[in-house]
Amino acid sequence: MAETRNEHLTAWMKDAGMSAAELADAVNEAIRDLTGRPGVTSERTVFRWKSGENRWPQARQRRALEAITGRTVADLGFVPRGKGTTNPVPPTAPPEDPVHRRRFVGAATSTAAAVAVPRITRPPRVGTSDVIRLRDSVENLVALDAERGGHTALERAALAGADEALGLQRRSTTQRVRQRLFAVSSDFVATAAWSLIDAGQLDAAGKHLDRALTLAGMAQDPDMTMQVWNLRAMLARQRKDYGEAIAAAQAAQATTVARRSPLHASLVCARTAIGLAHAGDHRAALRSLGRAEDALEKADLADPRAPWIAFYGPAELYSLTAIVRDVVGHPTEAEAAAYRALSALPETYRRNRAHTTARLALAQLHQGDAEQACATSADIFTIMDGDPLPGRMRQLLGDFQRDLFTLAPSAHVAHEWTDRYRNEWSIP
Repeated sequence: MAETRNEHLTAWMKDAGMSAAELADAVNEAIRDLTGRPGVTSERTVFRWKSGENRWPQARQRRALEAITGRTVADLGFVPRGKGTTNPVPPTAPPEDPVHRRRFVGAATSTAAAVAVPRITRPPRVGTSDVIRLRDSVENLVALDAERGGHTALERAALAGADEALGLQRRSTTQRVRQRLFAVSSDFVATAAWSLIDAGQLDAAGKHLDRALTLAGMAQDPDMTMQVWNLRAMLARQRKDYGEAIAAAQAAQATTVARRSPLHASLVCARTAIGLAHAGDHRAALRSLGRAEDALEKADLADPRAPWIAFYGPAELYSLTAIVRDVVGHPTEAEAAAYRALSALPETYRRNRAHTTARLALAQLHQGDAEQACATSADIFTIMDGDPLPGRMRQLLGDFQRDLFTLAPSAHVAHEWTDRYRNEWSIP
C-alpha cells in the first residue's frame, strides 16, 4: 500500500519552526526526562514519520512527542500498526492548551521523571523544549507591545528573558541548541530595544541594539541580524540621522533572509523608503516603496514567521506608505494609504492603530483640513483607552500640534485642540 505523508506532524513542525534534527533532539531529551536515559531517535527517523513510512513510533517516542507538542499522537497524524484489525489506538489524554503545554514542557516532564526514576539527581538537561518555552515568552511580549506600546516594564521583562536564555546556554547542551539560545537572547534584547525606541528612550535603546547584534552574530542567525538592523534604522530616524537610517536599512537588505524572503525584503525596502524620503531623495524613496509593494505581492503571508515580524503585511505597508507619501508631499495619497491601513489592521494591534490614526490626522492637516484633522486625532486617545501614550506617539502628536499652529495659527480649532489634549499627550 502506498505511504501517506503525515501532514499533521509536518504542519506542527512548520508552525513551531522546528527542523527534523531539532525534533529528534527534543524527543531524545524528553525520553531522558521520562526514563533517565536519552533516546536514540535520529533525523532519519523524523523524516520517516513525516513521509508516512513509519506511521507508529515506539512507545517512548510517542510519550515524548505528546510531552513536546501537547497533542495526542493521533492528533499528530500517527496511526497504530494494523489499524482496523488489531491494536486499536490506546487511550490518551486530550490535547492541552498552549499555556498548559508551556508549563508542561518546562516543568512537568522533569516531575514525571522524578516520580518514575527517583534515583536520578542530575540537573535537568537544557534542550529544544527550553528554546520553545522561551520563544513563547518572546511572543507574549510582542503581543503586549502591540497592545500597549513600549514601556520600561516590558523592557525589564525582555532583559530578564535574555538573561535566562544566556544562563541556559552556559549549561551542557548541543551546539545547535546553544545557537538557538543565543538567537532567542538576541530576540529578547532586540525586543527590549524596540520597547525603548517606542517609549522615546533612545540612548539606552542603542546600547541594547549593540548587544542584540553581537548575540545574533554568535547565533549565526540572519533573521535576528535583520531584525537588529531594521530597529537600528528606526532608531536613527527617531534621532533624525537620516543617513544612518538609510545605511542601516541597506544593511538589513544585505542579510541572507532579506535576499531569500520576499516578506523580509518588502519590509527593508519600505524602511529604506522612509529614510530616503526624510533625507529629501523623494524619487528614490518612491522607487524603494514600489519595490516593497512588488516584494510583498510575492510573499506567502501564510508561512510561519518569527514573532518580531508578525506585524508586517499589507496593513503595515499601507501605514509605512502613508508616512512616505506625506513626507514627499503627497498628503492625499497618504490619507488614502492610512485609511487602507486602518481597515486592514487587526484589532489587537492597538498601538499601531493609534499611530496610524496620528499619521492620518497629519495627512488631513497637510491638505488644509484642520477641523477634520483635529477630530481624527481625538480618536487616538479613545483607541489607547486611558493607557499612557508611548513616547514615539507623543512626539508624533507634538509634530501635529506644531504643524497645526503653523498651518492654522488663528483657527479656533487649533487652540481648542491644544487646551483639550495637551495634558494627555505631553505627560509621559
